[in-house]
Amino acid sequence: MQFETVIGLEVHVQLNTKTKIFCNCSTSFGDEPNSNTCPTCLALPGALPVLNKEAVKKAMLFGNAIGATINKASIFDRKSYFYPDSPKAYQISQFTIPIVEHGRLSIDFEDGSSKTVRIARAHLEEDAGKNIHESGYSKVDLNRVGTPLVEIVSEPDMSSSLEAVLYLKKLHAIVTYLDISDANMQEGSFRCDANVSIRPVGDTKLYTRVEIKNINSFKFIQRAIDYEVARQREAWMSGVYEKEVVQETRLYDPSKNETRSMRGKEGSADYRYFPDPDLPVLIVTDEMMEEAKKLPELPDEKKERFMGSYGLKAYDAGVLTNDLYMANYFENMIKEGSDTKLAVSWLTTELLGRLNAKGVELAEGGIDASKLATLTKRISDGTISGKAAKDVLDYLVENTSDEIDAIIEKLGLKQVSDDGAIIAIIQEVINNNPKQLEEYRSGKEALFGYFVGQTMKASKGSANPAKVNELLKQLLNG
Repeated sequence: MQFETVIGLEVHVQLNTKTKIFCNCSTSFGDEPNSNTCPTCLALPGALPVLNKEAVKKAMLFGNAIGATINKASIFDRKSYFYPDSPKAYQISQFTIPIVEHGRLSIDFEDGSSKTVRIARAHLEEDAGKNIHESGYSKVDLNRVGTPLVEIVSEPDMSSSLEAVLYLKKLHAIVTYLDISDANMQEGSFRCDANVSIRPVGDTKLYTRVEIKNINSFKFIQRAIDYEVARQREAWMSGVYEKEVVQETRLYDPSKNETRSMRGKEGSADYRYFPDPDLPVLIVTDEMMEEAKKLPELPDEKKERFMGSYGLKAYDAGVLTNDLYMANYFENMIKEGSDTKLAVSWLTTELLGRLNAKGVELAEGGIDASKLATLTKRISDGTISGKAAKDVLDYLVENTSDEIDAIIEKLGLKQVSDDGAIIAIIQEVINNNPKQLEEYRSGKEALFGYFVGQTMKASKGSANPAKVNELLKQLLNG
């Protein structure tokens, strides 16, 4: 039996306001536990919430970026649940009427095709605290309580883990381009719940969905979905689907690459939603509506500009513009005089490949755009070969404060381009290979590559390959 996968994602994006959504406490990360709290955060009797206007503005910006409807009137509701990290025993969220509805986002594939994923809603809500389990004790840090979130809920339009990751990367790019969140996945500013189900190909029914909770890396999201799909397929084929696949929340364990049951999944009725009596209906002004339409250049627009201005292929432009820091890095390389094609390959393949192997982000790698541009210019002007440039980059990744030209000198990688010096090396190679010379001059032209290799070997890779080819042709045919 053939199955298809049905995936819907709920993404929690922490908005980068200075203060929390319903009080003036700081939202800074990493402070002393329970130091950024107040009577409102702690749900002390008599404390009342006051809405943060900046959080509303940022949610509206996001809505316009995905072509959604911005509701002039929206409602805050109470969502009841009982956990130690929620002092009020309810969360203030938006259920009945969210501030943003009916958006869409396009994802692009390597073969040039694309797909639109519908976004059902994006609503404002407050974050919970953090439970810490260690040494046989459980602790609660309430610094994060009340941090403003926008929860972005997709329709179940994705049909593979790849599509889910592409959607999340695009979403990540949009919120960072808008500067409404730092979207730091390690710090929990951008985290995802994946709702996964399967069905026989051709069936339109939505079967039991399983929620995989709080996954904080693109790699783990892909692995978690793939594992869960395989688990559900095996249950179906073994005839135990209804017993094994139930509506529940599961956690992903990256060390074992498996999902495991956490708790039964509540339905909306279990949360007992009702309008929060402490918060009036949120009415956004016409002025705020107009202000929220002033968007920066977004990923799709930047991609089109990169294709038009720099002649990039759609895929390369997409890779560069899916990350704002990388897009700016690339443009800074061009401003420094780097060749466009070299800039793309040395940034996206050579540098990122080395940094990824070390588990380091581009922004943390310590190599600025000017240095990488200089390296590509030394390839273009013939100072070093492409092979030697890889050695330079290897050294630079470990010694980020060194300058490119100094590294080239230190490693002795400067190309020999002087005709006289190269002719002397070629002449010695010819003298040492009389048999091959005779065969070449008798018509065995494939031996030309042999002489190129011997010359490069004799020069220890320092001879300019273009010069070697040019001079060899003259001397071998002379």
